Amino acid sequence: MTHHPDGLPQPHRGWAVVTIAVGIIMSVMDGAIANVALPTIARDLHASPAFSIWIVNGYQLAITISLLPLASLGEIIGYRRVYIAGLFLFTVASLFCVFAHTLTLLTTARILQGFGAAGIMSVNMALVRHIYPRKMLGRGIGINAMVVAVSAAVGPTIAAGILAVGPWPYLFAINVPLGIGALAIGIKYLPYTKPAGHDFDWTSAALSAITFGLGLAAIDSVGHGEAAAIALAELGGAVVAGFLLVRAQKHVTSPLLPLDLLRIPIFALSIATSVASFCGQMLAFVALPFYLESRFGYSAVEIGLLITPWPIAVAFAAPLAGRLVEHQPAGLLGGIGLVLFALGLGALAWLPPHPALFDVAWRMAVAGAGFGLFQTPNNRTMIAAAPRERSGGASGMLGTARLLGQTTGAALVSLLLARFALEGTRLALLTGVGFAVAGAALSMLRLSEAGARGAERVRVSEDQRLKGE
Repeated sequence: MTHHPDGLPQPHRGWAVVTIAVGIIMSVMDGAIANVALPTIARDLHASPAFSIWIVNGYQLAITISLLPLASLGEIIGYRRVYIAGLFLFTVASLFCVFAHTLTLLTTARILQGFGAAGIMSVNMALVRHIYPRKMLGRGIGINAMVVAVSAAVGPTIAAGILAVGPWPYLFAINVPLGIGALAIGIKYLPYTKPAGHDFDWTSAALSAITFGLGLAAIDSVGHGEAAAIALAELGGAVVAGFLLVRAQKHVTSPLLPLDLLRIPIFALSIATSVASFCGQMLAFVALPFYLESRFGYSAVEIGLLITPWPIAVAFAAPLAGRLVEHQPAGLLGGIGLVLFALGLGALAWLPPHPALFDVAWRMAVAGAGFGLFQTPNNRTMIAAAPRERSGGASGMLGTARLLGQTTGAALVSLLLARFALEGTRLALLTGVGFAVAGAALSMLRLSEAGARGAERVRVSEDQRLKGE
């Protein structure tokens, strides 16, 4: 299959989208299901809770340190190669997880899974840009956003269902046939892209891994109440490595840390909006099961059903937003979506003392619809604001922003639950409201005259590049 500057022809496009969707489902959902299964796995492997947490942390850490380096590598050798290699590694590592009989082996397999997931996440949006024609980019990103959001939301429910009928290795076993199928389709249908004419920057890759790895470790340490000295040491290391990284990247044409893209006001605002919104989302996702169980006495099965309207609403709203953003400003749609998201979280925080199932369900639906309405326009703005040859950098930053927001949100929930016990869950939801409102304000800033001028310059430049190709 040759390079297509304006998207793949049908039916190749449909098969390529299936490959992207399966990879996202596996990588995003695996981050969520391990949390649910952690007590079961720890008990089965005779591991203490303190050590078993590395089953989750090892996966997250591997993704954190390799997202931007792999996005940069995708620009150099082709997004297709990085995606397929990531999918292959994730599938093989899933098989290792199935047969792991000690905590050390399982943690090692999970770290390998994390590197595979980073290969998938780092370039998936860059591939979407090359799969769809420019006029359909919003719809393509809408489908992508829907798959990401729904996978994250339904992961715990699916994990609970699998554990109800089988042992924990089944959680990883289902990835193997899915991965093999996706690989077979992807090798045939994923598009080739033009490689960049520069070498991989190993020094910057190492500094990036240290910066983001230690930075997120510091956030996690604060959330789990570890000694202040540990958190400060991690934060100090991240700051030093970050300073060296920025200094090394300042004069690079295609930097691994996309400083060139962050100088585009509308891109920088979209990144900040994404961090705030995903922080609010994770505050809700982590707090809601505890909130519904401890305050209202719902069972695990009932909680799973009550959360279901959230991903269903996202599934409707995200593709709809993908069509709307082709005609309406992304800043406006994102602002409206995050206001709805904030209203949904606020309504959940102030449920009546004895709520009916419908009382909870409609609030979940409002929050999910708001998030779905925001995510697609925001992602489209980030990807479209970057020059086509810098799609990998934009895709890597999109994944990094999501991970930073999610890690911060999870750490804040841990902190609030530790400090405020029963009221901590409600405070977590209200904190999520605050982040959603902040995200809405950042999104609306993109409607400013300066942001509009910047977006217009990007659009004209993109048109010229496409004609040149």
